[in-house]
Amino acid sequence: MTRTFFVTGTNTEVGKTYVTAALLHAAGAQGLKTAAVKPVASGCEQTPEGLRNSDALTLMAAMTEDMPYEQVNPIALEPAIAPHIAAMEAGRRLDPSRLVGICRGVMSSKADLVLIEGAGGWRVPLAPRQFLSDVPRALELPVILVVSMELGCINHALLTAEAIHRDGLPLAGWVANFVRGPQSDMPRAEENLATLRTVLPAPCLGVLPHDESGDFRSGAAHLDLSPLLSSSN
Repeated sequence: MTRTFFVTGTNTEVGKTYVTAALLHAAGAQGLKTAAVKPVASGCEQTPEGLRNSDALTLMAAMTEDMPYEQVNPIALEPAIAPHIAAMEAGRRLDPSRLVGICRGVMSSKADLVLIEGAGGWRVPLAPRQFLSDVPRALELPVILVVSMELGCINHALLTAEAIHRDGLPLAGWVANFVRGPQSDMPRAEENLATLRTVLPAPCLGVLPHDESGDFRSGAAHLDLSPLLSSSN
């Protein structure tokens, strides 16, 4: 049975790709077949093969299944700006229904675990009155929330969890990520973690220490996948 989750964050630059890749690596280490999709990515670089996004390439390195780049990252946009603005400047239309179809194709593969990584936070626009959150809504996916551990994280995490709930989706779990710096640099880090564990309506899948190397294999050692793998999804 394929389990699929949508990975979002409390904001942009919170380490969603690092956490998603770490989750994929941890699952692969348990013998599971894994696949991933980054439906929309801005900040891509021109290569001889076309536009390529470093986040999507990281996911490809972390997952076990062999998929073409275009299936992992179907919408690649060059400027490192909001996707709907980058698409408008490029004369492209971001169609949530097309992204849903691509995700369904990966979900129907032989992978045991499929992770679909969002862009930015939960309510990222794709077009007027259309959002990237429309994709997990259409697919009825449980959500994994990446919380950047910094001042304000409790408010950001709660507001995101409330938005996910209002959209009718379950929060499957959350990951605390010290992406801004070491845990010792954050005032009352343990107290903030304790509060998040109390107020968020889902299990904590792990607390990831700050990692200057960005090696997702290091992050995988701090994750507990059991709440995900025991779910009925």
